[in-house]
Amino acid sequence: MSRAAFGAEIEADGHVRFRLWAPSADTVALVLPALEGGAAREIPMQREEGGWFGVQASVPVGAFYSFRIDGCVVPDPAARANDDVHGASRVVDPRSYVWRDRGWRGRPWHEAVIYELHVGTFTPSGTFRAALDKLDHLAALGVTFVELMPVAEFAGTRGWGYDGVLWFAPESAYGEPDDLKAFVDAAHSRGLGVLLDVVYNHFGPEGNWLHAYAPEFFNPEHHTPWGAAINYDGDASRTVREFVIRNALYWLDEFHFDGLRLDAVHALRDSSSPHILIELARRVRAGPGRERHVHLVLENVFNQATLLGSPGDPERYDAQWNDDFHYCLHALLTDENDGYYVDFVGRAHELLRRCLAQGFSFQGERSRYRGGRVRGEPSSHLPPTAFVCFLQNHDKIGNRARGDRLTSIVRDASALRAAVAILLLAPAPPLLFMGEEWGAPGTVPVLL
Repeated sequence: MSRAAFGAEIEADGHVRFRLWAPSADTVALVLPALEGGAAREIPMQREEGGWFGVQASVPVGAFYSFRIDGCVVPDPAARANDDVHGASRVVDPRSYVWRDRGWRGRPWHEAVIYELHVGTFTPSGTFRAALDKLDHLAALGVTFVELMPVAEFAGTRGWGYDGVLWFAPESAYGEPDDLKAFVDAAHSRGLGVLLDVVYNHFGPEGNWLHAYAPEFFNPEHHTPWGAAINYDGDASRTVREFVIRNALYWLDEFHFDGLRLDAVHALRDSSSPHILIELARRVRAGPGRERHVHLVLENVFNQATLLGSPGDPERYDAQWNDDFHYCLHALLTDENDGYYVDFVGRAHELLRRCLAQGFSFQGERSRYRGGRVRGEPSSHLPPTAFVCFLQNHDKIGNRARGDRLTSIVRDASALRAAVAILLLAPAPPLLFMGEEWGAPGTVPVLL
C-alpha cells in the first residue's frame, strides 16, 4: 500500500516523489547528501494546495534526505527509516523484502493467547533479529500471538516506545525495517500472529518538529497528560486523521502485522463524527481486514463497551485490555489499597465474579479513585473475546517504583498459582508479560 501523500514514494519510473505537509511554512527544500565531497544539495519543493510541498528527484534507494523548512533542517515525519529522531531520513523500497508467508491468513481471535514483549530488553542485544531467534521458545510455550510494545522511532536508544516521534520508522536501535519484516515472517512460519502497540494520543517531546511547520497537527482546545492533543476534530483535521489512519494501514500492509493495540484511547480528544476510532476501524476492516484476520484492540480506562463488538465487526474493536481483572486479583493477592486499587478494597471477590461473568467490574458505577466520576458501560452483552485479561503487563510492573512483579510481592505461592489458573482457564484471551512464564522477579528479564 502506498502512503500516497505522505513521505517518500518510489514511482514507476524509478524517481522518488517527496511530499511534506507544512501549512505554516514559507519555503521548503529537499536536502540531499553532497556528491564527491561537495556541499549538500538542496532542491526547492513546489507549493501545492492544502499546505503541501512536493518535488520529484532521482535518488537511489538508501539515500539520506531531509527537509529544510524556513532555514531549519528536519527529518521526514513519514520516513520509513531514520537514524534517530534528529538524523536524516532514508529512502526505503518497501518491495525489497521477499515475503515467505503468502499462504498466511492469520489466526481467529478466539485462539488468542498473547505474549507482550519489549524488543529492546527481551534479549541481550535488544534487536528484531535477536528476538526472532527466540520465537521457537514462544511457540513451544503455547502462545498464539506475540505483541510488540511500540517500535516507532523515539529519541535515544533506550525507551518503552510510548514517546515515539517518527511513526512510520521502526526504531533504528532495534534494526532495519527488513529485520522487523523478517521477525513477523518468521513468526507466521511458526503459526504465531504478531500484534503491534501503536500510540495515537501524542508525540514524544524530543525530536517532534511538527509544532514548527504544522501546528495544525495539534488542537489547543484539547490537552492530554503528555502534552498537546493531536488534532482530530479542529481545522485541518482531515489531513491529520489521514496521517494516523495511513499509519495504521502501513503497519498492517507493509509489515504484515496481524493487528494493532491502540494505546490509551481515552486520551484521544475527538468531538467530531465519526470519531477517529470508528473511522480507523472502518478503514482497516475495508482494507487488509477483507483478506485475512486483522485484530484491533484498545486500552481504555473509560470501559466504553460501545466501542467493542464481536471479532471483525466493521465499526468496532475486537477487544480491550481489561484492567479490572488485574485490579481485582492484584488486590486479593497483595492487600494493596492505594492508587487505583482503592476501588477494589473490601469488594474484590464480588467485582472479580462480575468481571469473569460480564467483562467489566465497573459498568457505570462511581469510582472513588477517579474522584467519584462514573466509570464504565454495561458489558454483559459482549462475548468473552472482547476482554483481554492479565495479571501483569508493562504498565502494571513498569510503573511501580521498583518494577517488582507478583512473584516478588505475593507471599502465598498457592494463591498466585490459583490466580494464574484463573487467567489461563477463563474464556477471555489471556496476556502474559515477558518473563512471566518463569516467574521473573524484575521489570526487564532478558531471554538468554
